[in-house]
Amino acid sequence: MAQFNTVKGLSLSELDCIDEIIDFYTSKNRKLQFESIPTKADHDLMRSLSLKGFYQSDFHTSFFCKPSDRTSSHNEAINIRELGADEFDLYAEIHCRGTGLPIAGKDHVAGNNKILYNRKGWKFYLALINNTPAGVGVLFLKDGIASLTFATTLHVCRNSGLQRALIERRISDAMNNDCRLVVSQAAYVSTSHRNMERSGMRIGYTRATWVQS
Repeated sequence: MAQFNTVKGLSLSELDCIDEIIDFYTSKNRKLQFESIPTKADHDLMRSLSLKGFYQSDFHTSFFCKPSDRTSSHNEAINIRELGADEFDLYAEIHCRGTGLPIAGKDHVAGNNKILYNRKGWKFYLALINNTPAGVGVLFLKDGIASLTFATTLHVCRNSGLQRALIERRISDAMNNDCRLVVSQAAYVSTSHRNMERSGMRIGYTRATWVQS
């Protein structure tokens, strides 16, 4: 998976290391991608990546807000509650179906996430519409900062306000846990991006993804 073979935070100071980085991943037979952010990228860095056979393929946006900035929408058909310890099979099914992962990998998704359930700071959520499970979300709390780490909804239940409700519930829980900052991320101008802005979050920066031709 690309995220396991990603070099993040590349800056001009690492310009002389690019060949070494590329050679390392090539020796491991792995396809490499770089992620650059506006405060560290400049003309020389981007030109160098281009000359090495990389091109900018995508944008991804990071968001932030104070918990008190949260907006509040209301739909009586939607209910967001914390996931029970015995519901990870359901969580994994929605996770896979919502993200397009093979349903055959459901047990792995369930196991990987269940490990985190009782660890400090982790919260899992189930979103229901008309009492039918339709979405899931995850929140991580540490040192006064809350991260909206994951969320998805089933395709047939999208455009119903579920994702926005999941965002707002997690921000509300961050406020109830005395967090001073909430962060998250989404593909640039995606539906998730728009829902985060509607929920009171603001753009921190947009990063660029560079992949090999």
